[in-house]
Amino acid sequence: MPLDQSFVGRSYPPSPPYEVGREKIREFADAVGATSPLHRDPEAARAAGYRDVIAPPTFAIIVSLKANDVLVEDPDLGLDYTRVVHGDQAFAHHRPIVAGDRLTCVLHVDGITSRMGNDMLALRAEVSTEDGEAVTTGTCTLVVRGEGA
Repeated sequence: MPLDQSFVGRSYPPSPPYEVGREKIREFADAVGATSPLHRDPEAARAAGYRDVIAPPTFAIIVSLKANDVLVEDPDLGLDYTRVVHGDQAFAHHRPIVAGDRLTCVLHVDGITSRMGNDMLALRAEVSTEDGEAVTTGTCTLVVRGEGA
């Protein structure tokens, strides 16, 4: 079943705040093999000019994925998540994510296209602090495999 084209241009309300903790940053850094002391040592981070440890650049996926859940779970879109393949992901950072940040995310549906029986869903996640300071813009493409794929 094709995705509902009326979703293009839709934005969702900000996600609940996600509080970034030092331990979450350390766990994520370990998982992705990021070895910089800036991800683990508050003194090293402060010496580098940050108020606390900073997250690896791809840490933003944690916040943006939570926002994606609202769209994925919307029955009106017609998305069968068992057929989804993650096609692309990119981040444009406005500043590093720092321990102590309270981040929210606004999800935007930028496009839905069909190619060779598959639907491509272009999403943009605007991650900011509770106070509205822009932190990261994430973009991704979800590929929904067609019935014959």
